[in-house]
Amino acid sequence: MLFQLSNITKTYGHITALRQLTVGAAPGAVGLLGPNGAGKTTLIRTLLGLISIDSGTGTVLDMDIHTRRLDIRQRVGFMPEDECLFPAVPGVGFVSYAGELCGMASSDAMQRAHEVLNYIGLDEARYRPVESYSTGMKQRLKLAAAIVHDPQLLILDEPTNGMDPAGRQEMIELARDLAHNKGMSLIFSSHLLPDVEAVCDHVLVLGRGRLLAQGNIQEMKQAHPRAFDVRLKGDTEPFLARLRAAGGDAKSHEDVLQVQLPEGQTPDLLWRIAAELGEQIRHLRPHRSSLEDVFLEAVGK
Repeated sequence: MLFQLSNITKTYGHITALRQLTVGAAPGAVGLLGPNGAGKTTLIRTLLGLISIDSGTGTVLDMDIHTRRLDIRQRVGFMPEDECLFPAVPGVGFVSYAGELCGMASSDAMQRAHEVLNYIGLDEARYRPVESYSTGMKQRLKLAAAIVHDPQLLILDEPTNGMDPAGRQEMIELARDLAHNKGMSLIFSSHLLPDVEAVCDHVLVLGRGRLLAQGNIQEMKQAHPRAFDVRLKGDTEPFLARLRAAGGDAKSHEDVLQVQLPEGQTPDLLWRIAAELGEQIRHLRPHRSSLEDVFLEAVGK
C-alpha cells in the first residue's frame, strides 16, 4: 500500500480536523479533493509526520507514522502550497539544499539538482536568485526540490496555484510524466478538478474530516442509462416541448441538451421526435458524470 490510516483523529482546540478517518491507497496517482476545511492539509501533514495525531494508527510506504517519521520524510517528496523559497539563493542552491536535508551528500545533491532543473525546464535560470523567478518558475522550482532525492511518493499541494494557463499545462504534464512514465506515486491535492482528472487515476474526497468517496475516477464517472447528450442543428424549443410532452426532460448546457428519457424509453424516441419536426440530430451519446458531479454528490451527502 502507498499509505493506510486507521481511525485517525486530530483536533486543534475545539476544531476536529480529522474524525476517526480510515483510508488507504495503492501506488499510483491519487487525487485528493475536498472543500475548504475538509481536512486535506491535516491529512498531508499526518502522512508526512509533521504533526502528532490524537489517536489512530497508520503506515506510509509500510513505515509506521508514529515511530518512523524521519524515514518517511526521506522517501517522500513534498511540494507545499505556501511560499518556501530562500531569498538571495540561486535556484540550483535551493534544490541542492533540499537534497541535503533528505540525507544526500552535498556533491550528490548538487549533481542531482542540475539534473532535475534540466528536467523541469529551469536549466537556464539555475544560477538566478529565486526572488527573480516568476510565479510559474517558483512553482517548478518547488517541484524540483521535492523530487531531487527521487522519492517513492510525491505529495503535491495545489501545484498549479497562481499559474497562467501555459504554466499550468506544463505542471500538469510534468506531474503526468512523473506518475505514468517515471513510476513515481503521487498524491495530487487541488481544488481544480480538471487538473486532478488530467493527472490522476484514483481520487479521495474528504469532507469535515471524514472520507466521503473513494475510487477509480473513470469507474466513478458512471454512465446514466436514460441520460444522453444531444446536439441539434436548429431551434431546440420545439424539440424540448415534444420531449417533455412524452414524459422526458432536458437542460441546456452551452450548445448541448442533457436529456433524461422517460422510464422504459430508448434513444429511438429522440430520433422520432427529430424526424417529426424535420430536425437534425448532430450529436448523440450517453451522458456520463463528470468529476465535478462526483465531487458535488459526495460533498452533498
